[in-house]
Amino acid sequence: MKRIQSIKRRPLVLLMLLMAVILVAGCSSNTNSTVKLAYVAWDSEIASTNVVKEVLETKLGVKVEMLQVDAGPMWAGIADGSADAMVAAWLPSTHASYLEKYGKDIEDAGVNLDGTKTGLAVPAYMEINSIEDLNNAEVAATLDKRIIGIEPGAGIMTATEKALEAYGLSDYTLLESSSAAMAQELQKAFDKNEPIVVTGWTPHWMFANMDLKYLDDPKNVYGGAEQIHTMVRSGLKEDMPDVHKFLSQFKWTAEDMEQVMVKIQGGQSPEEAAKEWVESNEAKVNEWTAGISA
Repeated sequence: MKRIQSIKRRPLVLLMLLMAVILVAGCSSNTNSTVKLAYVAWDSEIASTNVVKEVLETKLGVKVEMLQVDAGPMWAGIADGSADAMVAAWLPSTHASYLEKYGKDIEDAGVNLDGTKTGLAVPAYMEINSIEDLNNAEVAATLDKRIIGIEPGAGIMTATEKALEAYGLSDYTLLESSSAAMAQELQKAFDKNEPIVVTGWTPHWMFANMDLKYLDDPKNVYGGAEQIHTMVRSGLKEDMPDVHKFLSQFKWTAEDMEQVMVKIQGGQSPEEAAKEWVESNEAKVNEWTAGISA
């Protein structure tokens, strides 16, 4: 009799086990999914990556790990799959060499910001207007023949090295530093009304906080207006379709990005500034997450 009862209970036990497996699998798909975002500690990319992180976590319910690296490792990480995505590919000029090297191994998920610009920037009070003016002996003396740059390996550093050669400025020194250190040096000089030349790009909070201008580039070393693209690893679309869909729909404006950057510069943490921006721009965030049920 006991044996007959045991046999009858087996279907029920199996059904309960199956339901448990389904429940565990369902929970793990949300709680164990981690998206790795690579980024460089440029003010623009700190702003955009934190906004993407905020949306992924609060709207899609996935965990996000942010990987701060230099430009080269950022591209390499997407290509070898150690990172899932980045929203910091400046094309077609600034990161052209990285695209040529890694492009075949990654997926371009589209433009997330249109109308960027790079070049040499100076305070508007300086009486020079072209890169060619840096050849003037008096101007060179006031600048101590220095151009304040950012991290080595950044595309704008490579472009500036080409500019020094193209414009006959080989006696100038391009100083390597960081995005934050460059902006700090610029702010100090601006406050004292002193001459300075920096590697600049927009969007950037420094153009909102200081009266600056780009030096004309008649040899077009820095190229024209650029775009920022979102790059994802191969296979992300199959592994995380909702994440891929959101990343391919992520698109904002230079003004949007500057709003976040200015708040960070004003003292907010990147996480706080991103959260506040996402909460204040529900309509735009809804466009990014359209068609996603998570």
